[in-house]
Amino acid sequence: MSENHFDLIVIGAGPGGYVAAIRAAQLGMKVACVDATRGKGTGKLALGGTCLNVGCIPSKALLDSSRQFHNLTHMFAAHGISADNPKIDVATMIARKDKIVSQFNGGVAQLFKANKVTAIHGHATLHKDRKVTVKDFDGKQTAYTATNVILASGSVPIELPFAKFDGKHVVDNVGALDFDAVPRRLGVIGAGVIGLELGSVWKRLGAEVTILEALPDFLAAADADIAKIALREFKKQGLDIQLGAKVTAVEVRKKEVHVRYTDAKGEQAIVVDKLLVSVGRRAYTEGLLAEDCGVRLTERGMIEVDEHCHTGVDGVWAIGDCVRGPMLAHKASEEGIAVAERIAGLPGHVDFNTIPWVIYTEPEIAWVGRTEKQCKDEGIPCRAGTFPFAAIGRAVAMNETAGMVKIVAHAETDRILGMHLCGPNVSELVHEGVLAMEFRGSAEDLARICHAHPTLSEAVHEAALAVDKRAIHKAN
Repeated sequence: MSENHFDLIVIGAGPGGYVAAIRAAQLGMKVACVDATRGKGTGKLALGGTCLNVGCIPSKALLDSSRQFHNLTHMFAAHGISADNPKIDVATMIARKDKIVSQFNGGVAQLFKANKVTAIHGHATLHKDRKVTVKDFDGKQTAYTATNVILASGSVPIELPFAKFDGKHVVDNVGALDFDAVPRRLGVIGAGVIGLELGSVWKRLGAEVTILEALPDFLAAADADIAKIALREFKKQGLDIQLGAKVTAVEVRKKEVHVRYTDAKGEQAIVVDKLLVSVGRRAYTEGLLAEDCGVRLTERGMIEVDEHCHTGVDGVWAIGDCVRGPMLAHKASEEGIAVAERIAGLPGHVDFNTIPWVIYTEPEIAWVGRTEKQCKDEGIPCRAGTFPFAAIGRAVAMNETAGMVKIVAHAETDRILGMHLCGPNVSELVHEGVLAMEFRGSAEDLARICHAHPTLSEAVHEAALAVDKRAIHKAN
């Protein structure tokens, strides 16, 4: 067999692709993983995709740094802690973020080495009969063949026609992760995950932040009660969130960005120093598919797959952001593992109903499953129980009392249909709901599980009790 033939070639080394490659190698396959990402300032292969290089990991690093600074300047006084003239060194903060990214790039490379996965650097194109050509950055092209191919090409930010990215004044998430100083005025188009998280980072460090959201409702995908609490807390923090604000024009003049938009009051305008455009992402397939490969795209430009992530072309699969479903790193990873196992003849499985969503703001927002409104719209009889963190001893001791836990259960069977949270560390607490739902658990099941005191998880316990109107630490 040729050295250039593999049991599996994975195109894309993000959280879907690199995980699929490792799992396939564990199952005894000869695996190669192709990726074109180059490390910041190095030009070398940087495994991990958008999530690791310019997404999940670096944004969390900046969120943590900015939270430390915000606590020092706004929260520590309540604990009797004071500091004179605190300052933020943005260069040091960015360097720390870059070091974390580089550390994990190396970690994925070591995992590839340990599992004997061949890493190939370059732009890959899929041809007929699972032939893959890879063009490196010197223009050299090499051909490979495989028994199976997994397409995990990921996604890229959507660019507005009237707000082109220039990397300096008008930026995407990559640019907003690398400001060399705190902007005095930051504008954000889009009040989604990226806009809220990166807007929070720079607000905590001293920027005036205005977020323009075209939709009339805040966080329309989240439960309405949770979204209402989150919006209230963000406004308390000084985030200026304008709903129903449709941007119509963007112009850079003399190092300032002039933004025009319309809202219920008519034509409006703001001037900012930096503008982050975060209106969503689209599947990245440029140069990926040769005309003869047989793989089809949907009307939205995503790779067409069935419920098993198969493209309909023999031996060709697709996962992650480039296919249907939520654009979440953990969803991509689960699909990658499932496909690798299906290729090996095992029963790979992903339940889209129990994929958790998290926004890492302060307070955090998280949810899994249906909202109360979705249940009512679908004609599903339901009951809901809520419990506020303000009544949780651990939250009060932490001085982080904003938010609540809400559990939605079937009115007749009591089976948990959704869990929705806003508050401290809810990115961790949401997995109680995920686990319960995976095992077809009921609100009564959670209500009867002993939760340690004092912990934040007691809010989950009390919300489960509240579904049956028997919460202990609040009036029912």
